[in-house]
Amino acid sequence: MDTAAPSANAARRNEDIALDLLKFITVTTGIARPSAQATGFVAAATTKPDDQVTHLLDLYTRCLRTVAGK
Repeated sequence: MDTAAPSANAARRNEDIALDLLKFITVTTGIARPSAQATGFVAAATTKPDDQVTHLLDLYTRCLRTVAGK
């Protein structure tokens, strides 16, 4: 009985769980939802797309650390 690669499978599983957690958070909070288009006066966007991507990557890192128990 060889169990040579449980750590590789466990690491991939943590990544999958962290990604699912990220998806759950973004859907329930509406973080990545684009703003609705409106006619007439529209206030300037509060966050740029680059800022949103950075925020999502930071959130994924936090989710991964949480799943890993660190």
